[in-house]
Amino acid sequence: MFAGLGRFAHRWRVLVLAATALFAAFSAVWGSGVFGAVSDGGFEPPGAESSRASDILEEEFGHDQVDVVAVYRSDEIRVDNPSFAAQIDKLRGDLPDDRIRSMRTYLDDDLGKTERGILVSEDRHATYVPITLAGDSDAERMHSFEAVEDELDAGPLETELGGTIAIQQDLSSRAESDVVRAEVMSLPVLLLLLVLIFGGVVAALMPLAVGGLAILGSLTLLRALTHVTEVSVFAVNVATILGLGLAIDYGLFMVSRFREEMSRGVEVRDAVPRTLSTAGRTVAFSGVTVMIAFAGLLFFPQPILRSIGLGGIAVVLFDVLAALVVLPALLALAGRRIDSLRLFARRRRRREIERARAREHGLTPDQGEGGWSRLAHSVMRRPVIYLVTVSAVLLAFASSLAYTELGSTDQRYLPEDAGSRVAMESLEEDFPAGGIGEIDVAVTGGVSESELQDFADRLRGLDGAERVEVSRADAGAAHLTVAYQGAADDPATSELVRDVRDAAPPQGADEVLVGGPAAMQIDNVAAIVDALPYTLTFVFAVTLVLLFLAFGSIVLPLKAVIMGALSLGASLGVVVWGFQEGHLSGVLDFTAVGTIDPTFLVLIVIVAFGLAMDYELFLLSRVREEYAATGDNPHSVATGLQRTGGIITSAAVLLMVVLAAMGTSDLLFLKIIGVGLTVAVAVDATLVRALLVPATMRLLGRANWWLPEPLRRMHDRIGITEGEDAAAQGSRARGREPARMR
Repeated sequence: MFAGLGRFAHRWRVLVLAATALFAAFSAVWGSGVFGAVSDGGFEPPGAESSRASDILEEEFGHDQVDVVAVYRSDEIRVDNPSFAAQIDKLRGDLPDDRIRSMRTYLDDDLGKTERGILVSEDRHATYVPITLAGDSDAERMHSFEAVEDELDAGPLETELGGTIAIQQDLSSRAESDVVRAEVMSLPVLLLLLVLIFGGVVAALMPLAVGGLAILGSLTLLRALTHVTEVSVFAVNVATILGLGLAIDYGLFMVSRFREEMSRGVEVRDAVPRTLSTAGRTVAFSGVTVMIAFAGLLFFPQPILRSIGLGGIAVVLFDVLAALVVLPALLALAGRRIDSLRLFARRRRRREIERARAREHGLTPDQGEGGWSRLAHSVMRRPVIYLVTVSAVLLAFASSLAYTELGSTDQRYLPEDAGSRVAMESLEEDFPAGGIGEIDVAVTGGVSESELQDFADRLRGLDGAERVEVSRADAGAAHLTVAYQGAADDPATSELVRDVRDAAPPQGADEVLVGGPAAMQIDNVAAIVDALPYTLTFVFAVTLVLLFLAFGSIVLPLKAVIMGALSLGASLGVVVWGFQEGHLSGVLDFTAVGTIDPTFLVLIVIVAFGLAMDYELFLLSRVREEYAATGDNPHSVATGLQRTGGIITSAAVLLMVVLAAMGTSDLLFLKIIGVGLTVAVAVDATLVRALLVPATMRLLGRANWWLPEPLRRMHDRIGITEGEDAAAQGSRARGREPARMR
């Protein structure tokens, strides 16, 4: 199959590349429109109690929640100065009625003294204007905000816009610009590193070409997905930058294998199929493994996680297609010119002489003793010591998970100078009612006014309830608000939400639903916790089956999953220690929130596990290839690490450059994802791949390849072992019989 694909790519290389050029041109025009078709929210689970409460209140009473808070300040004059008042009055008259559903200012005649005082800062140099936007959905209200954002600027007064819609807009727009900046920052570094890795410019440009094509293709696929489902802007940001990193990884492995085949004196027409049947096969398995990990996100109800799952599958699918179809055509076209524009020519000539000598002795050019092989033999001489020591280090990193405090994403995840964060902090620090949040309670059914008041009185007695009011009521429903002091994800606030939900409903009520930001945060965490077992079961089970098909073993897949879990625990522990506890705040320039949004932890788990299996496949595929040829387990492990250690390390460094560039974002959640995945890749490519794998494979010995006979017969029928044919042929050419996997 893969060899046939290689022969096709070689024969029709010009046609393939011409079609690719047309697709790239189309993607650059049409695919770039994806940013105008994505959503800015998606953190809320749709079927949760808080979402149902919001839906009922909107159906019964219409949307009257505060969407935007405009804060106006002057250091020179006070709010009772006629010039200040004139600016606010002019603002109110200039805003279009079709975009603003309602707004209140301290100049409104129908306000009482207390209500008017709440809207004015304690130093009387600032006021805030709560605004409800027109629109029946968050997307429509976002469009209304974008239409009036500039008009909300009150001339000479300092203007800052906060509230849920303004925060969402700040998060999404900054995420989009920061990801583009990260890609622009990383590309020159990637080119330099690829030139150093390959020692030549032509070979270095090949993975970058795949990466550029992957970005264009991913944008096109994601825009197509917006026509059938909701796609979050954060899904585009995460998927495109991971698509770039994975595409360059796959390109690196393919180009390295092609050059290896060419160094053996193989003709181009044969080198391309051999590259596809070995490295190409592994890339395909790797891509499927990463797609399986992304598919695990589809079990979560939150639109942001589901859309990242769909976007990730689409992007990785395109990465694999580009690596297996377009890149082989490029390699076929380049041929022996793959090493053109070489650097370090003298060092390369020395390596060619060494390879020629190896061939004279009946060895493949890469079978000599090298640094990675020596490391593997060193580990395998003391496997227990390495296994215990490295596992202890990883478990020590993971211990911070015991102190995880889950929270929600809000203005605190923005940089300190972001307008919406400045507005919300000013509201909290400068105004009499600052720091007051509200829990929404929706009551449906025929509840009398006296029963409703009695219910409100009972809620007032709850710990943490600052104020309880019946804000709206009709014959079939009522809306109560419970005010609290503090952040939505404070433990005391969460306890208050639970107490409100546990309170006995008023007589005659059909249903009592509790909503608002604090309730939404609780429901979001609960939805993630409920879905996580199904996600992990699916990802682990399907990955085990895939690795069984790839390796013809049930021991190696189990070992790979266990090591992946150990590596993940260590990486997540570093994230909690560094970001929640703030130990990395000085180095990375952020303010610790004290909690961490579980959405980002789930994303790190899924992506990091996929990447861990990615590197596991690349290493063990070469180990299996050698074991099929020799039957010598320690030799196969050492040779496999020698052949792939440098490539895996290079691939990890290249991917870490992309992820670390994302970690330089001013947005805290992009820092968490970028740095968290960088740590995960570093841990997996060093401690796990270079130390734990050789140690465990040495201890397991021939048990690595153990397979019960019924499963062996199944694997013989459905397993994909095309890459072994070349190994077996090479073994017979050296006078050895290929080993049978047992």
